[in-house]
Amino acid sequence: MDVLGLPLVHRGKVRELYDLDDKHYLMVASDRISAFDVVMEEPIPNKGRVLTAMTAFWCSVLGDVAPGSLVSCDPAVIDRAAPGFMERVDLHGRTMLVRKATMLSLECIVRGCLAGQAYEEYREHGTIHGMAAPKGLQLAEQLPEPMFTPSTKAEEGHDLNISLDQAAEIVGRDQLEAAQAMCLALFNEASRRAQSAGLILADTKFELGMVDGRLVLCDEVITPDSSRIWPADQVVLGQTPPAFDKQPFRDWLSSLDWDKHPPAPRVPPTVVETTAARYREAYERVTGLSLDDWYGQES
Repeated sequence: MDVLGLPLVHRGKVRELYDLDDKHYLMVASDRISAFDVVMEEPIPNKGRVLTAMTAFWCSVLGDVAPGSLVSCDPAVIDRAAPGFMERVDLHGRTMLVRKATMLSLECIVRGCLAGQAYEEYREHGTIHGMAAPKGLQLAEQLPEPMFTPSTKAEEGHDLNISLDQAAEIVGRDQLEAAQAMCLALFNEASRRAQSAGLILADTKFELGMVDGRLVLCDEVITPDSSRIWPADQVVLGQTPPAFDKQPFRDWLSSLDWDKHPPAPRVPPTVVETTAARYREAYERVTGLSLDDWYGQES
């Protein structure tokens, strides 16, 4: 994708990062969907708008807890920094103007409930990221306290779950403790907000970086791609709850005769439509807002 002739800095599974000036990037969220580190051929309509709108919501809500790198998602504001942006209506609602940051070399995961890889490790070894955990916990059960459970940030392949001591070897003890404190504070406030909407924030992944010597919140924030979000009234211990995230899409893929390596299987229209509706519902349930009122056009 060409964005105003700006240099492409990085193309991820979902986002592209463009160099705007010495202090800013434009970050564009596509409608691509990935699972098991494989990008599907079929886009999910409005997914990029959902990810961007949810990030903007949470950055506003959590602004008193931690500073962020997000400057604005408003096309008029972005146009002043990147002239010509107003004419690129295809980018509206899916683009963030962000400050450049030196990213922390960790995936900063916080878990409030036992699920996913953490549950698999706990079931097999009784630990979570190599750390001691209470005995007798069930799938989807709330942990006694939210746990900061970092992982490596792999350039290729899968991230690896690591302990706090291993994380300290990567970023240093002081920076690890600062990241842990920030992420737990963010998670606790976000959980409180989610609970008021009848939802449980089971876990989420934060991206942190340094801007002008300060640790700040970067990239996407508590979206269906980075989080497990459950309807509180449908959680049954010992079972995987229905989720406002992409876990149902992963479950559909897992039902196929597919080895989770490229090429990706074809995603039928019914699954595309169901997944798109789930992303939209995630935004509207979490925020209480309508996606129709967010910037940009229906994709």
